[in-house]
Amino acid sequence: MVAPGRCASRGSQRLRDGAGRVLALVLVSVGAPVALAHDAATFLAEVVVTGHPVDALGQADSASQGVVGARQLGLRPLLRPGEILEAVPGMVVTQHSGDGKANQFFLRGFNLDHGTDFATHVAGMPVNLPTHAHGHGYTDLNFLIPELIERIAWRKGPYHAADGDFASAGSARISLRTSVARPFAQATFGPDGYRRTLAAGSSELAGDARLLAAVEVHEADGPWTLPQRLRRANALVSLDHGDRATGWTLTAMSYRASWRATDQIPQRAIDAGLIGRFDTIDPSSGGSTARDSLSGQWRRALPDGSLQASVWAMRYRLGLYSNFTYALDDPIAGDQFLQRDGRTSLGGQIARHHAGRLGAWPLALEAGVQVRHDRIRVGLFDTVAREVVAATRDDLVAQANVGAYLQGAVRPLPWLRALGGIRADRHDWRVTADQPVNGGRASAGLVSPKLGLALGEPGSTELYANWGRGFHSNDGRGTTIRIDPASGEPATRVPGLVATSGEELGLRLAPLPGLRASLALWQLRMGSELLFVGDAGTTEASRPSRRLGIEAGLRWLPRAWLAIDADLALTRPRFVDGDAAGDRIPGSIGRAASVAVTVRPSTAWSAGLLLRHLGPRPLVEDGAVMSAPTTLLAARAAWRPSRRTEILVDAFNLLDRRASDIEYFYVSRLRGEVAPVADRHQHPVEPRTLRVTLRLTL
Repeated sequence: MVAPGRCASRGSQRLRDGAGRVLALVLVSVGAPVALAHDAATFLAEVVVTGHPVDALGQADSASQGVVGARQLGLRPLLRPGEILEAVPGMVVTQHSGDGKANQFFLRGFNLDHGTDFATHVAGMPVNLPTHAHGHGYTDLNFLIPELIERIAWRKGPYHAADGDFASAGSARISLRTSVARPFAQATFGPDGYRRTLAAGSSELAGDARLLAAVEVHEADGPWTLPQRLRRANALVSLDHGDRATGWTLTAMSYRASWRATDQIPQRAIDAGLIGRFDTIDPSSGGSTARDSLSGQWRRALPDGSLQASVWAMRYRLGLYSNFTYALDDPIAGDQFLQRDGRTSLGGQIARHHAGRLGAWPLALEAGVQVRHDRIRVGLFDTVAREVVAATRDDLVAQANVGAYLQGAVRPLPWLRALGGIRADRHDWRVTADQPVNGGRASAGLVSPKLGLALGEPGSTELYANWGRGFHSNDGRGTTIRIDPASGEPATRVPGLVATSGEELGLRLAPLPGLRASLALWQLRMGSELLFVGDAGTTEASRPSRRLGIEAGLRWLPRAWLAIDADLALTRPRFVDGDAAGDRIPGSIGRAASVAVTVRPSTAWSAGLLLRHLGPRPLVEDGAVMSAPTTLLAARAAWRPSRRTEILVDAFNLLDRRASDIEYFYVSRLRGEVAPVADRHQHPVEPRTLRVTLRLTL
């Protein structure tokens, strides 16, 4: 590669000569920004082989993407499995209910609820569940075994054509290990009945094949006055053949969980001394869930690139009992309800990567097709102590979607890459409702173009300009609804697909050896916000919005044994329709920050310290009620007294802060109250907790 200084004089002339060709190519190229095949392969190979991204910012097509490897992930203290996504800079993961339920996610000014507008994939399978009983895009990562994660590749913004539904704020692709160096067994113990055991091992088979198997059993009562009695079991078996370039992988996963939930509780009851911070209003809330999946991934290296394909099948069920308003609607029996979801999902994708030349210019292209079909039984029922007393709605939904994309990148100059692409999606819904008036068919389609430029030398200093359109889907039942099933009043249908568009200016630089920094100024506009409604316990389409933000990231290796990662995100989220109710988006975050310090002074010792900050959020549209900020400190220390023995100690909420994981503001009524009350409702952060793990390698 020619150094930027040496090519500057003739580079400007070549740029003028080729400006027309560059502009034309950008306008007709299709697909999300992608790196040149050789550069991307080199960077990924380094991450995979070392298990640690020497430069997590590395080769990229925007300032808002990266890869995190297993070695770095292994030093993160995890209170819950879903917190593995906090490896994505700016992401904050919390919980507002029992630990068997999907987490709450915050990123780029979004309260993503349980996953809306952030697309997550595991072993080639999409995790987000559309038209879900509790929240559209529901993302439950409790089936993950963190020790088996190989890497997380993350991207933010709608600039990448391979990302479709739910990816407006970003996406993460989680790859799993296909082998472990040696079989191991571990047991973790902590207060409040915390017990977790894990055993995993792999073996080499004939014909360059590998078999991996793992089993996890987990139980916990938590700090709650009513023990949550979480019981969770995971199993994974994978068969891998070939190498990273050519071969195939089959992965089977099974997950079961049941729990009792201490949901968010009203602040007025705490202030009056009626209940404590860790008490519950309805002791019969909770749920159970199950997930079984089989996925296959096939890959083949070609002289000019590669061909990759995947197929997957998944069966899922959830029964979730909640009571967020206590006795608002029924002062006698209470307001508990059951959200039931059972589905079978099938899907797959195929992608062709091509590395070649456009005249004298290096060129990389990717073309792909993605398909998915969900057959869903989804219902909402009134319950008393988990006994069904009435059905609000009980529907069958069949929905299918297909997306095709083409993306490309060309390098007309050593210091210039032009990026471009296009994506086309079509979604179809067929709703068979228990109230026939709410059934029917609907369909929607959308075309999403992408453009970008990258100037500079990859891995050193590079400027980025990105623009792209994306989208999110809406709950399929909303596309055909006519009558509100609870009130009987006329209901307004929602569009099946809602367009989003975003722009970003970014910078990555390496001013000193071992120091990498990034800066991004971005904007995202959304035709309809997806909001979690605290008193209804579901996700609903809302008003159009706009977010403007700035993000800064720093990766510093001052010593070979010391790494410091720091991220800051500032966002201004607003509704933009001029409604008199106000322009603040309830639950949206304006500030998030994290600092992680990891040390490896020897092969026997390592440690990690993680500081995470979530700023205040408006709880109502006019901003009159705000949540309190939350700052938490967690740590992990590992000691290897012998080659086959390791002891890990995790500490959570080290400063023992009396903070909230989540806060809402809505109307509820406690038994004995003569009238409804608008109040804060909060779910507390767990107090200081220590866990000890003993790992034995066989």
